[in-house]
Amino acid sequence: MPIYESVMQDKPPIILDIGNAYTKLGFAGEAYPRKIMPTEVVLTTTGKTKRLFDYERKEELYDQIVDFLQTIFFKHLLVSPKERKFVVVENIFGQTVVRETLARALFVHFDVSSVLFVPAHLIALSTLAVATAVVVDIGYSETSIMPVFSGVQIMSAFKDQSYGGSAIHAEIKRQLLETGVKESLLTESVLEDIKVRTCFVTTMERAHSRSNGDENQPTPPPSVDYIICDIDTTVQVPGALRETVYEIMFEPNNERDSLPHLILRSILDCTLDARKPLVESIFLIGGGSMVQGMLPRLQQELQHLLKNDPYYAERFHGNLQFKFFNSIGKQNFTAWLGGALCGATDLIQTRSLAKETYLKNEHVPDWSNLCDNRHAGS
Repeated sequence: MPIYESVMQDKPPIILDIGNAYTKLGFAGEAYPRKIMPTEVVLTTTGKTKRLFDYERKEELYDQIVDFLQTIFFKHLLVSPKERKFVVVENIFGQTVVRETLARALFVHFDVSSVLFVPAHLIALSTLAVATAVVVDIGYSETSIMPVFSGVQIMSAFKDQSYGGSAIHAEIKRQLLETGVKESLLTESVLEDIKVRTCFVTTMERAHSRSNGDENQPTPPPSVDYIICDIDTTVQVPGALRETVYEIMFEPNNERDSLPHLILRSILDCTLDARKPLVESIFLIGGGSMVQGMLPRLQQELQHLLKNDPYYAERFHGNLQFKFFNSIGKQNFTAWLGGALCGATDLIQTRSLAKETYLKNEHVPDWSNLCDNRHAGS
C-alpha cells in the first residue's frame, strides 16, 4: 500500500489513549505502548500531584492537559509534537468538554498537523480483524458494553455501570477497615497493588453457596501478608476478602444491572438477526478484565442465566453457547493497539481532522451533533 508506506516513512503518528486512571502512549505501527503512566499531572504552581480530570473550571482543565501533554512529549516520547499526526482513542460517550479542550491544546498550543479521534470499543476490534462482537470494557471508573455488528456500533444497545477498578478499591478498603487496618495506610496505590497481587474472581458455585447461606460454607482461601514497603508495615489480607471483592460485579438484584445481566440486556436490545453472532463473539478489554478467573466466571454466569432465568430463556432461542475472543497482547492496552494499527493505515490521511479545518471555527465535529452531521451529509 503506497499510502501506508508514505505514512510510515514520514514521522510516525503518535497514539494516545487517555484513561481515567492510566494513559497509554506510543507510535503507530508498534505492538506495544512506549509507556503506560498514571493519568496525573504535577501542578507547576504548587508541585502537588492530582488527577488530570479533577478540575473546576474549563481553563483549569486546559492548563492541566497542556502540562500533561508536555510531560508525554518531552519526557517519555522525546519528540516534538509540531506538525505531527495524532490518533486519540476515546470513549464515544466521553465528555465533550474534555474532547474539545484536548483538541484545542493539541492544535493551538502544540501546533500539531492533524488529530483522528477513534472510538475505543470499535477500534479494539481491529486487533482481531473481526467485524462483529460485544465489546466489554472494564475500566477504572466504569464498565461499559457496546455491541458492534458488521463494523457498526449499535448505540441504542450501549450499557454502562459504575463498577470498575475504583469500586473494587473501595470494597477492599471497606473490608480492611473492618479488620482494624488504619485508613492512613490504605492509599490508592496500596489498594491497587493489593487488588492486583492478591485478589481473584471465584467460581460461580462457591459464590452462590456463600450468598445463599448454605450450611456447608466453602473454606476461604488462605490469608496473605502484604508488605507496605514505604513504611515497612505488614497488612494481613483475609482470604475471604481476596475471594469476594469482585462479587460486586456479579451480585443479583432487582435492577438486573450486574455484569452478566448488562451483557444479556445489551444483546437483547439488538435486532433478532444480530443476537446469535453477538452471543458467540464476546470480547473483554480494559485492565479490570485481566483479573484471574474473570472470563470463566462470566461464561458460567451467562450460561446459568440463559438456562434458568425465564426472562432470558424465552427471548433467546436455540442452544446458544457464549464464546469469548482471546485478546492480542494485554487487555489493558488493547484499545491503544487498535489505535496504533489505525494510525499505520490510510485512515489517518482521509479521516483526520486537519489543523486548517479546526482553526476555522475551533470545533471538533461530533457524531451526536445534528449540525455536524448535516454538514457532513451535504
